[in-house]
Amino acid sequence: MKSQLNTDTIYTKEEVENVNYQFLKDVLEGLQQDPKHLQSKYFYDKKGDALFQEIMAMPEYYLTRCEMDIFQNKTQQLASIIIGDNSPFDLIELGAGDASKSLHLLEYLKKADADFTYMPIDISGNILSVLDQKLQKNIPNLTVKLLEGDYFEMLQKTAKISSRRKAVLFLGSNIGNMELQEASDFCIQLRKNLNKGDIVLVGFDLKKDPKIILNAYNDPSGVTSSFNLNLLERINIELKADFVLKQFEHFQSYDPLSGACRSYLVSLENQTVNIDGQAVDFKKDEVIYMEVSQKFSITDMEEFAASSGFKTLNTITDSKEWFADTFWIAD
Repeated sequence: MKSQLNTDTIYTKEEVENVNYQFLKDVLEGLQQDPKHLQSKYFYDKKGDALFQEIMAMPEYYLTRCEMDIFQNKTQQLASIIIGDNSPFDLIELGAGDASKSLHLLEYLKKADADFTYMPIDISGNILSVLDQKLQKNIPNLTVKLLEGDYFEMLQKTAKISSRRKAVLFLGSNIGNMELQEASDFCIQLRKNLNKGDIVLVGFDLKKDPKIILNAYNDPSGVTSSFNLNLLERINIELKADFVLKQFEHFQSYDPLSGACRSYLVSLENQTVNIDGQAVDFKKDEVIYMEVSQKFSITDMEEFAASSGFKTLNTITDSKEWFADTFWIAD
């Protein structure tokens, strides 16, 4: 299911209604839970994409720089595992975004004359359009197949498009945006969509000084706050809601024992919000749970692999050892 309509694509009235219906259904179901909850995948409309680009550029947000360190300085090490026996392959990136990190790998693979097709998957049609222009400019001869939609739905589509071996990238510690059981289930489902011998490269943000982690999600400039509040604005625009954004405030927490960094929006007063004609009541100080950004140990990573049918091939860290990209092979 697409969470955003790509403005470059002509959709039927029925398709538009289906997209908005699923968004509405998920929002209303989430806000009827206790505690209230909104799905983080809906952060990424056009404005949300732009705000997240700002977040990645913030000095406090170390994650992008750490993984970029790996992709810039250990490119050959990454590429050698992906190229493997030199057989043709599909390089599939889940949640590709603007591919700022994987661009280094793509350029290296192209120069090495690797026989591959790049298949970026993202739920945001807007960011895929940005990515397409970027790739045409930087690697004009790259074979690309853009796939807009849900990870597993699109992963199944890649299997129908091509029978070649798969190398899947899941970067940016996107796996950390899931609860631990959800992440485990995701890895099991990922394995089910791959053949024996296919490989996966997963990015994990490692546990470290709690202050460093909390500062990355609680920046003084307020960009992260705007990113969270933008989801309410999106609901107003697309679902005929009447959230008053100044009546909600962003709150961030980090538990160094569990490794869970969680974001919330706090209602600053008793209020009622109407969403497509349906009333949702908020008490003063009631929270909407927005997102988790889980942090991991090396042991956690190895346990995820073993419990979901993968075997760890190699783990590569950045120079500070704050972030790890680990290779798994489907066993």
